[in-house]
Amino acid sequence: MDRIEKLVLASASPRRRELLAQIGITPEIVPSTIEEMITTDVPKEAVMELSRQKAEDVACRQKAGTCVMGADTVVAAGGEILGKPASHQEAYRMISLIQGRTHQVYTGVTLVYCGEKGNKVRTFVEKTDVHLYPMTDEEIKAYADGTEPMDKAGAYGIQGKFAAFIKGIDGDYNNVVGLPVGRVYQEIKQMFEQEVME
Repeated sequence: MDRIEKLVLASASPRRRELLAQIGITPEIVPSTIEEMITTDVPKEAVMELSRQKAEDVACRQKAGTCVMGADTVVAAGGEILGKPASHQEAYRMISLIQGRTHQVYTGVTLVYCGEKGNKVRTFVEKTDVHLYPMTDEEIKAYADGTEPMDKAGAYGIQGKFAAFIKGIDGDYNNVVGLPVGRVYQEIKQMFEQEVME
């Protein structure tokens, strides 16, 4: 990891920042300002596309020796991509759709290393299955009307009050929070091991 002079996170997400801090990485925060464009309704492809757009947008303004990380998380249920709800009504609809079922959380991560001889780009995706207990209409409404769902993909935060309805997960818990930090660390390490060998 010592070859990175600076790590920039192309996201203002406090959860991603906390997860990186947990593994000893303190990034500089430079949120991407591009208008996000998805050209696919396949969740895996959508998050890879969005993470790459964010990372490349920020990377073009960085000096050599900088590694930029872009990330995007979506929830997918029954073939539908669920982003962040725009209203409490939308949060209610999303939670109604996922309660009592299993859904998927996809996080796409793009690493752009700004090198002297051009950029190296690495994109990957992590998927976690989340199993939920059934919820009553009152429980759905009470949660959807709160502040917690409003800035989260799929209208819920696994690390908040919604933990009451989590039956179990298959995969990386941190991925559901917003960033698969174990995988991120390994991918950065591999990227720089390759750099040393070239």
